[in-house]
Amino acid sequence: MIQWLRPGLQVKRWLVLLFLGVLMCGLGVALLLVQLYREFDFGPGTSGMLVYLLFLEFIGPQWLRGVILIGLSAIVGIGAVLLFNRTLLAPFAKGGSITDIVIQRKQLQRGPKIVAIGGGHGLATLLHGLKEHTSNLTGIVTVADDGGSSGRLRKAFHIPAPGDIRNCIVALADAEPLVQDLFQYRFGAGTDLEGHSFGNLFIVALSKITGNFERALSESSRVLAVRGRILPSTLEDVTLCAVMADEAMVRGESNIPESGREIDRVYLQPEHIMAYPEAVAAILDADLLVIGPGSLYTSILPNLLIEGIQQAVRASNAVKVYVCNVATQRGETDGFEVDDHIRALYRHGCRGLFQYVLANSEPNEELPSKFAVTSPPRRKRLDVDPALHLVSADVVSRKDALKHDPERLAEKLIEIYFARGARHAPRALAS
Repeated sequence: MIQWLRPGLQVKRWLVLLFLGVLMCGLGVALLLVQLYREFDFGPGTSGMLVYLLFLEFIGPQWLRGVILIGLSAIVGIGAVLLFNRTLLAPFAKGGSITDIVIQRKQLQRGPKIVAIGGGHGLATLLHGLKEHTSNLTGIVTVADDGGSSGRLRKAFHIPAPGDIRNCIVALADAEPLVQDLFQYRFGAGTDLEGHSFGNLFIVALSKITGNFERALSESSRVLAVRGRILPSTLEDVTLCAVMADEAMVRGESNIPESGREIDRVYLQPEHIMAYPEAVAAILDADLLVIGPGSLYTSILPNLLIEGIQQAVRASNAVKVYVCNVATQRGETDGFEVDDHIRALYRHGCRGLFQYVLANSEPNEELPSKFAVTSPPRRKRLDVDPALHLVSADVVSRKDALKHDPERLAEKLIEIYFARGARHAPRALAS
């Protein structure tokens, strides 16, 4: 009985319980009325006139009076419950229908299990689009950032970099826009907090109050009503280093794109990093794995260089997609096309990690040619690896030509999943 009544089960069971309670109350009242009817006269002209009218004694058969009273009570009861629910839930509806919201949440709970791996604004953009398709969503975020607010907080409090994690939490949040703006607020010049974002400070403060960084992320997600989970790829203090094409060594994620040199390869210090166990479990349980978009060397590879993360991706049975950036990034991918991104990943041991590459289908005329990342729309395979399937689609943002459009990107990824990964594809995959 206790198992049957546990929280989180179908609302219908609670309604049945409510009905049984009302029914038992009605039976009790009926028994009392029978006793009263046997002992007192409630006919017209007596002191029981009110009872005479209330119980419809002026209507013929007793069974008819019972049917009418039951019907009236049902109408009043249902109306009261509906009005009560509307009043109680109105603050959470945000202008929409309560019924529509409940149906939408149910559909999202049945959505595919999607894990997105990356960092920076690219991962936040992707998660923002995907949260409209499923609530079974996990973002795995790099913690190698050592610049700006995140870098200062890492050094001061010896915690993983919170900046990229904060961006992803806000991207998945269902909280009021004012709360989201608060988490993204950055203190200006002239104060001791210059350059820090409120969200970073909030996460750091929570990590001290709760005693650990993981609990701080969980509580931050609860405050912002996050639709999904945000997990670090590791909890260890990790430093990203690079070997440049001229064999120069650069240490620190923030210093690599600023060096002005062509990157040959990147690596982590210390070498053997333990992956965050929950991140590994999420990857192994995923239906769809998305790598990118984001800075190739400083957001994506720092996750994939962690042995446990890469091994989990290889072992996962999910549909695996690499999302190529729509534009090159100064100091990292100058002059790169789609094949160059894949070559860089393969140089770092990532061959075989994904089956699909999603790239923007057309050159973006709003960008200078040195920033354009294109792949001819009619190509089916990539020169670097003919086994990869190239999916071309218009996924660039109309508001910012350097970024993906979150809605179009998410829709294309869901289409890839259903066309190639799910048992029943709703429509054919367009290349």
